[in-house]
Amino acid sequence: MNRKILVTQSSMPKYEEYIEEIKDLWESHWLTNMGDKHQTLQKELLSYLDVNNVELFTNGHMALELSLQALDFKVGDEVITTPFTFASTTQAIVRNGLIPVFCDINPIDFTIDVTKIEKLITEKTVAIMPVHVYGNVCNVEEIERISQKYGLRVIYDAAHVFGVKYKNKGIGSFGDVSCFSFHATKVFNTIEGGCASFSDEKIGKRLYELKNFGIKNQDEVECVGANAKMNEFCAAMGLCNLRHLDAEIFKRAKVVECYRKNLCGIEGITLNPIQKNVVPNYAYFPIIVDEKIFGHTRDEIMDELARYDIGARKYFYPLTSSFQCYNGAYDTNETPVALYMSTHVLTLPLYADLELKIVDKICNIISNMNNK
Repeated sequence: MNRKILVTQSSMPKYEEYIEEIKDLWESHWLTNMGDKHQTLQKELLSYLDVNNVELFTNGHMALELSLQALDFKVGDEVITTPFTFASTTQAIVRNGLIPVFCDINPIDFTIDVTKIEKLITEKTVAIMPVHVYGNVCNVEEIERISQKYGLRVIYDAAHVFGVKYKNKGIGSFGDVSCFSFHATKVFNTIEGGCASFSDEKIGKRLYELKNFGIKNQDEVECVGANAKMNEFCAAMGLCNLRHLDAEIFKRAKVVECYRKNLCGIEGITLNPIQKNVVPNYAYFPIIVDEKIFGHTRDEIMDELARYDIGARKYFYPLTSSFQCYNGAYDTNETPVALYMSTHVLTLPLYADLELKIVDKICNIISNMNNK
């Protein structure tokens, strides 16, 4: 191969399209603070995501962190979540002075194990923060039942499920808030960016103030906020990418189809499930490697692919509950399924422009290892 194949590659519009989109910024000189591009993208996302309200942010993490702050929890309150996620999920909880309580995941689709949530609820529990993983949708009905029974808020980390629909509803319409990431590596990107979708307009008013220093108007600053406004250049990239997103997802689907065709019969390799009632976005292609059957570990497959300049990722590893910054406060053995998956899951390269002949090559490398 002449170039390294990364685990992902950012989708971008044609250079000329983006230049045309940003041209009027040189006339307006309005580069941030909720300008025309920001407002237009916000409106278009309402339709694409099939949700009632959207607030844009400078990144997905600030959407999570400020959504938690908007719900006015108290320092020391507990939020049930999972450790099988990116650092942002747990960090957003901790940076709000809240305590993450780690629930295990189910071994089928990597999302929170809803059968284990209720026994973790205490008098300090105020919310559940489930994570939709690899494009797989959480059991939203059971989470809704539990939250209603105990009076808990639900904030979804929806970074992996942009554009996904469940039972003909936009995935962002579930829970109190759903937070999406528009990072460069995601199915939809604004270079850096994110959004929160929500049904209660009071939450939206609070989010708007929090992302703008807590400023209510020229004379009043009601809360201690942050600076988390999406700028116009990022919004312009989003407007361009949104025009081509359905075509990009279609191409990603072809890549996933090729992977499934090549890998489905290899013993010791388990593929990501196909969920019922879900319109997917083909965000990631994870495999679970059982070294006892396959004959090689997840890490050995990653190293073998690297020999051919093919990047794969141990995603998610390590568990967030094992981070050094938490000083050993959590025992990863209390979430054994998540711990197992963190050492056995490998995400393979997946992006819209990945050539199918390269997918074939990746699969052949893995298949040949199985024969050694």
